[in-house]
Amino acid sequence: MREHKGGYGQVVATPEVDPAVSELSGALLPEAAELAKEMAARIRAEIPLYREGDAVAEEELVRSCTDNLRYILGSLAGSPVDDGDAPRRTGAARAEQGVPYPSVLQAYRIGGRFVWELLVERSDAAVHDILLRAAADIWTVTDDLSAYVTDAYRAAQADQARRDDQIRASLLGTLLEDTSGSERLREAAGLLNLPRTGELVVVSAECPAAGDEALPGVEGFLARRDVVSVWRLDHDHQEGLVVLRPGFRATDLATTLADLAHGRVGMSSVLSRVEGAPAARREAQLACTAATPGTSDLAVYDDHALAVLVASTPDTATQFARRVLGPLLALPPEDCRTLLETARVWLEEAGSSSAAAKRLYLHRNTVRYRTRRIEELTGRDLAHPVDAAELHVALECARILGLG
Repeated sequence: MREHKGGYGQVVATPEVDPAVSELSGALLPEAAELAKEMAARIRAEIPLYREGDAVAEEELVRSCTDNLRYILGSLAGSPVDDGDAPRRTGAARAEQGVPYPSVLQAYRIGGRFVWELLVERSDAAVHDILLRAAADIWTVTDDLSAYVTDAYRAAQADQARRDDQIRASLLGTLLEDTSGSERLREAAGLLNLPRTGELVVVSAECPAAGDEALPGVEGFLARRDVVSVWRLDHDHQEGLVVLRPGFRATDLATTLADLAHGRVGMSSVLSRVEGAPAARREAQLACTAATPGTSDLAVYDDHALAVLVASTPDTATQFARRVLGPLLALPPEDCRTLLETARVWLEEAGSSSAAAKRLYLHRNTVRYRTRRIEELTGRDLAHPVDAAELHVALECARILGLG
């Protein structure tokens, strides 16, 4: 085996070939530029995409064929070309040009067959048997070249995807954050192929950890349901703009997102113009904050008015919760949790001790005992509508702020 530098500068081993094959390859090397035209013509004849010339211009195809011929013939001749980066450039270029990967591989198979037929055609009959024995070595060099191109193609595709994601995230940022005027918003919506009018919803979801998606694969999941959306991942939140359609309304979106969620999620009210996206983003953020911390609950802005109000004024909410629930919050954690849960369920059941007892799997006398204790600790008379309302608001403050 011989060693030389491959398409990425790494040391690559190529097989030792018969001297007759090396001599023949070396003799053909000076003709590489002319032979490349024949190789390119064959590729264009067999692959329609190359024949049409829209993706890869004829001059560029001939140039890459020349590089490939010099690489293969030089390797077989024992004098590999110095420009080992040519395969990488070709692979990256095809990815940037949008040439499908199968077409790229097909072109290299055609090129490999062209080299083999060329060697057979230019050799004496006495050398044909040697060429047959050396076929595996010849294809090894061609396969190495294809591998370099494949790696470069995939790396370029990954870079392109990252760039595309960054561009989309930047454009979505304009839609969600720019309040300076509608012209930039309209331009960003156009570049993202989003309608300027129609029913749209903004979503804000809390990531379970920095950089982790709160709604994994959400864009593809919605696309498979013919729902257009665009998303971006921030440090601790995943945000998206979703275009609703007939047959897939806001309630359907809420159900879908709730099933995907790995963190709490907030949805804005439905807006009719993309210019309303910045305000809708604020709604989605508040709705997300209004959901219970540490859960994957989903809150819709229009459906949780009190919780959204509390979330919008966290400092005031903290003061209010401590003023109303202070003695209760000072209890040992287990006692505190028990009384908070009892108070919430009792209020949700419209003050019915029997209904609350059924939900809590308790005797109604136990519920009555606990509600009396809550009244003693908070100084509120739960039979009084205003006191009961204050307790409800304070409980919402405690839930959203994670108190108790």
